[in-house]
Amino acid sequence: MNQAKTPEPFWAKPVPYWYQTLESSANGLTRRIAQQKADGIMTSRAKPAFVKDISLFLTQFKSPLMLLLIGAVLLSAFLGDISDTLIILFILLASGLISFFQELNANKVVEKLQAIITLKSCVIREGAEQEILASQIVPGDILHINAGDIIPADCLLIEANELNVNEASLTGESFPVRKTPETVSESAALAQRTNCLWQGTNVVSGSGKAIIIHTGKDTVFGTVIKSAANVVETSFESGLKKFGFLLMRITLVLSVFILIVNLINHKSLIDSALFSLALAVGMAPELLPAVTTIAMSAGAKRLLNKKVIVKKLNSIQNLGEITLLCTDKTGTITEGVIEIEDIVDPQGNTSDFVKNLSYWNAFFETGYSNPIDEALKQKPVTYDTVPQRIGEIPYDFTRKKLSIAIDTGKEKLLISKGAFAQCLEICTTVRMPDGSIEDISGHRQQIEASFEQFGNKGIRAIAVCYKPISGHDISKADEAAMIFCGFILMKDPVKQGVSGAIHELQQLNIDLKIITGDNKVIARSVAQEIGIENPIVVTGQELLQTDTALLAEKVKQAHIFSEVEPQQKEQIIQALRNTHSVAYMGDGINDVSAINAADVGISVDNATDVAREAADFILLEKNLSVIADGIREGRKTFANTLKYIYISTGSTFGNMCSVAFASLLLPFLPMLPKQILLTNFLTDFPFLAIPSDNVDDEQTALPGKWDMKLIKNYMLVFGIHSSVFDLITFCTLLFYLRLREVRFQTGWFIESIFTELLIFFIIRTRHKFFKSKPSAGITLLSFAALIMTIALPYVPFTKELGFAPLSYTQLMLILLIVATYVITADILKVWFFRKHRIALSEK
Repeated sequence: MNQAKTPEPFWAKPVPYWYQTLESSANGLTRRIAQQKADGIMTSRAKPAFVKDISLFLTQFKSPLMLLLIGAVLLSAFLGDISDTLIILFILLASGLISFFQELNANKVVEKLQAIITLKSCVIREGAEQEILASQIVPGDILHINAGDIIPADCLLIEANELNVNEASLTGESFPVRKTPETVSESAALAQRTNCLWQGTNVVSGSGKAIIIHTGKDTVFGTVIKSAANVVETSFESGLKKFGFLLMRITLVLSVFILIVNLINHKSLIDSALFSLALAVGMAPELLPAVTTIAMSAGAKRLLNKKVIVKKLNSIQNLGEITLLCTDKTGTITEGVIEIEDIVDPQGNTSDFVKNLSYWNAFFETGYSNPIDEALKQKPVTYDTVPQRIGEIPYDFTRKKLSIAIDTGKEKLLISKGAFAQCLEICTTVRMPDGSIEDISGHRQQIEASFEQFGNKGIRAIAVCYKPISGHDISKADEAAMIFCGFILMKDPVKQGVSGAIHELQQLNIDLKIITGDNKVIARSVAQEIGIENPIVVTGQELLQTDTALLAEKVKQAHIFSEVEPQQKEQIIQALRNTHSVAYMGDGINDVSAINAADVGISVDNATDVAREAADFILLEKNLSVIADGIREGRKTFANTLKYIYISTGSTFGNMCSVAFASLLLPFLPMLPKQILLTNFLTDFPFLAIPSDNVDDEQTALPGKWDMKLIKNYMLVFGIHSSVFDLITFCTLLFYLRLREVRFQTGWFIESIFTELLIFFIIRTRHKFFKSKPSAGITLLSFAALIMTIALPYVPFTKELGFAPLSYTQLMLILLIVATYVITADILKVWFFRKHRIALSEK
């Protein structure tokens, strides 16, 4: 566990002391004082935008390859070679600027997304509650908290009602801590400071008020040093890193080898060093991080247009790998809008008595807002006077009920409503339709049968019970010897278009499993309504009774999990991950552990703070079709990143290897260092548009999985193919056309750029290249680079670049070799990927 700096022991001082110290009161800060404090904090934290931009620009030159180029510039300047110095400097600055503007744009996309999902908190200022951005909270603010809230700062409790907080982010202890306002010893350990709330922790149940003491970097959470080792690396990131290291190792070994051999052959030390340096830059996949980042930020931008907010860019790649989606039922499969069908007594008759109790229970609830209470508040009730609220025992996912104590003026009542089984077990008597009270034992079977019948009709039922009380203080211990009085009957209709959305997921080879707290009968009814024939429903109780060795198979076969506890959701996800890449979508406190356990966590914009914070994606619209769009974007990002990898392992790498070995056979360098760098620049510039390229439907139909064996095979096959045509070019230029140094270098330069740019249009699709349309951006940029390549030997400063004009015949012969290369590469590609598909199908 990371160690945090010990803050001022504010937990040992009473609340009135902090009211005075922080210029606050029970009514909160005045707006004037709050603004003064906010201005002071903003001034201390402010960092000019241009400073961040300059810092970002300078980071473009921190990579080893960029530092090598800077060394080449300084070396050329030291030797007095002005033309080489200016050319290499131009390539260096141009590459840095292009990367800078692309990354700046990507960062702006991320900032825009973060601004949309900023956490908000409820504070009291000048006696009135108001919702503000969590970042705008200042010391002295009075914070009002409920279940599901994330604590935005370090606070001292003023009052608490059954308040339990998860402090695992600080202490590592997953069991919730009960919080009370009583002061504690100055020497108390962090876990024992029960009157404090810490930034980054979250409310599991209950409610309360607290005064803000520390914000930002002054909090305990702000002083914690986060270890990079805690960052979980995705399979794609791991594969990408291994691939990059593989190419870098080959590049360095080859470059050093070429340098040594050239020196042995008595070639110039400076020329040999610059040549090896240029080769290293030409062969290394230096654009890979940029292409990946740009692809993900472009995907995030497109997803935002489809009402999906990406919280973590690298999660887009994860989403593309998904093979199974697990989701709760309410709001995803169903409308999520509760319709109260009826409120009835135990015999199923409409009851005004039960309706009134239900209404007051919902009306006085102050904790976790939920659609059932909102629907009950809309039901018309009749009453003489409004009762007085005495107390509340907030809902939690262990008790599965909410209790409210009221004083009607005539009597004091404790009213509970919640899950049927949990309410029935605390009842000893039952209220009959005539108002009489009888022992429940003689009616239990009939009550349970009524509940079963409601479920068979697709109606969700929760129970209502009550009892008279005498005092004003209530606790969970009072939830006993209750009187069962009836049911609240509800319907949550299945969403229109759900069946179509499920079919859409199936076309993407995504399975769907529903995890719900509803009873088995309701779960089966919903499954049949959305088109699942003979659904297999597994209950939480059945999971408890399943042997660990058999659990994986049981969860694999199930369509719906019903009556599950929050911790069981996590258990289900972990078991499913043995055979699937799993996404989980949920919006409640009880979904957080499952969201964290899944490969991809998804929540919604109106979810609890803690669920939104845990998720990788936030949906502005809770819709399965939106998730399908997100999965397509993830797979599109993966496919486009793979295109750059194929270019790096095929033509580019093959070309540079050919140039390297040709340098050992020729009395002169096959390409000058500045020409190699210019080749690298002219081919890299269009490739920055790869992230926006079109992707064939078949490439998004299956999960994007990292396959190092496939990449190595591709590298071998297409590297050899590229080298064969380089050999043909070599022999044609040297022996057939009898070109010497400058014109030979010019011819090879043209052939290298043409093959590297045109191979992209071959490998971007698994079909014949003319059957798949590339994006307009990369087509135009590639065409511009090709025109520039043809034009360079004929421009006025061509001598400074080391080029010489070629005759029409010489140029046409080079282009003929390029055309043959493209045609054979297309044939080879179709064969290669067909063989790969056959190999996969045989596994």
